[in-house]
Amino acid sequence: MRIHFKTSYAHDIRLFPDRWTFCVYGALLALAFGLPYLLDEFYLGEVTNVLIWAIAGLGLMLLTGQTGQASLGHAAFLAIGCYANTILIEQGVPFIIAFPLAGIITGFVGLLIAVPVLRLHGIYLAIATIALSVLADDIIVLTEHWSGGVSGKFPEMITIFGFEIERWSMPSRFYYLVLVVTIICTLFYRNLLRSPLGRAFAAVRDSEVSATAMGVHIARTKGKAFGLSCMITGWSGALMGYYAGTFNNETFSLVISITLLMMIVIGGLGSIHGAFFGAVVVAFLPQALSILKDNVVGSGVAIPGLETGVFGLILILFIMFEPMGIYGRWLKIRTWFELFPFARKDMFRRQKSYLKTERLR
Repeated sequence: MRIHFKTSYAHDIRLFPDRWTFCVYGALLALAFGLPYLLDEFYLGEVTNVLIWAIAGLGLMLLTGQTGQASLGHAAFLAIGCYANTILIEQGVPFIIAFPLAGIITGFVGLLIAVPVLRLHGIYLAIATIALSVLADDIIVLTEHWSGGVSGKFPEMITIFGFEIERWSMPSRFYYLVLVVTIICTLFYRNLLRSPLGRAFAAVRDSEVSATAMGVHIARTKGKAFGLSCMITGWSGALMGYYAGTFNNETFSLVISITLLMMIVIGGLGSIHGAFFGAVVVAFLPQALSILKDNVVGSGVAIPGLETGVFGLILILFIMFEPMGIYGRWLKIRTWFELFPFARKDMFRRQKSYLKTERLR
């Protein structure tokens, strides 16, 4: 007689919980590789933009959603990754080496900044990270010799073993490059969650006192989370520079940091899916608002603050009525259908309780 033991965390240890999930993601991946043959250049560019935002969302999700450390300064690390990649290529470093190095440099800078910053908590941590975005803007202007200052920089064409990739003239090649980076970052994030370090991140997020009692080194764990988060964000920043075609100090402003945070909240904090759902909203909502404005008001009429106001309204509505984001709502709908007809109205009532150990922080 053979006995099979199942643990409560077996679902998290496996890369795919079952064969059906593996087939679903395999079909999505096949569809992603086939999109250049199904979409025109405009919509393919929009999908590329979604993937770049998703990579940035994964970086911030690792820090905020997985470790519980709020950050409003990730635009600074987007800028570091973008400028580091461009400057390395200008110095003759091949893209295949410069691109990974840009992420590693960004992660190292993030690790150095984490030493003093992560001693703060809550609103004080958020204020400190806001200062990073402001400082990054000034540093870019002051280091005009390397950064180009307010005039900005133009990234050179990507060359990988003699194979040229350019965002405007060869959008399908650039799309495939971004797709491969997205897959690598997603698999890295997923495997990190299954590792002891990923579980330490979750323990710090839920309760620092309880995590300390289990032997987790809080400062070291936060520093690793900050460094890995900045590394992924740096790669997104490098791709964002290629997508934009030109960039300067205004490209990576505080608004980008706020948009990133809003993106993962709307998509669903603490989940890989949330980064992608939030990226879809951030990338396509401006286009939808533009089309709606042209049809209702007219193409020649500008409405200042429309996009910012709609984004803010959506964020408020999600915080009030669906704190778990789009992915959380999808999980509730799926669970309701799985339990039907035994599902009840108050099954997903928001919990008001919290750990007693949280009062000690």
